[in-house]
Amino acid sequence: MQIADGKRIYFLSDFHLGTPDRLTSLQRERYIIQFLESIRGQTAEIFIVGDLFDFWYEYRTVVPKGYVRILGKLAEMTDSGIPIRFFVGNHDMWMKNYFEKELNIPVYYEPKTFIRNGKKFLIGHGDGLGPGDKGYKFLKKIFRNKYCQWLFGILPPVAGVGIANYFSRKSRVATGQADDQFLGESDEWLVGFCKHELEREYFDYFIFGHRHLPIDFRFPNGSRYINLGDWINYFTYAAFDGAELTLQSYDPSLNDKIIRR
Repeated sequence: MQIADGKRIYFLSDFHLGTPDRLTSLQRERYIIQFLESIRGQTAEIFIVGDLFDFWYEYRTVVPKGYVRILGKLAEMTDSGIPIRFFVGNHDMWMKNYFEKELNIPVYYEPKTFIRNGKKFLIGHGDGLGPGDKGYKFLKKIFRNKYCQWLFGILPPVAGVGIANYFSRKSRVATGQADDQFLGESDEWLVGFCKHELEREYFDYFIFGHRHLPIDFRFPNGSRYINLGDWINYFTYAAFDGAELTLQSYDPSLNDKIIRR
């Protein structure tokens, strides 16, 4: 794909709509829609890199209540010819085909390579990658298991969604226990994952979410690891104009919070 002059590809992640409460989530949803409308005329493509929702489960004929504004805006943009791609996160991994059928948005479950203007991107949510975190990796296998998903699906929505919302309220997003400190090159697990990948294949850009801390980390060989931060504390996004990628906040006063190494 070649990007037309004056157009950009945008990367966003970790909206966590639905938490910590309805009014706060609604305010955040409106702010995201304001941003999407502001970039509409210069958008070549959008990647949403996971955790759009704090919880999502698609029953056979039921989807979670709410989110009509963001879903309507995404449908409006794809209907106008703007391609949008979605990567599931650890909070909305139970996607099926609703986005594809209703919004014309392809859904990806694992990191995937894309080439744009000759630049190679590896894009994914980022959960379960890199060394360590064996407990979560084990739970992820259970959550991704088709039989386990079926068992959850036979619960009435009022019970299933109620259980999910209970655990959601205990998440780091809802309780404000986010890790907002850069841990150093040796302890940032996604930096370690990128290094491992670079040993076998070169990528110009690694684009991940999940970490909630906006990071622009440059490797000696010119490759860059970009963590997209979130739309709870930082309102950050990456933009690629065909030649250069930038990581910035929709709120300019927060740009100095971005970690650059």
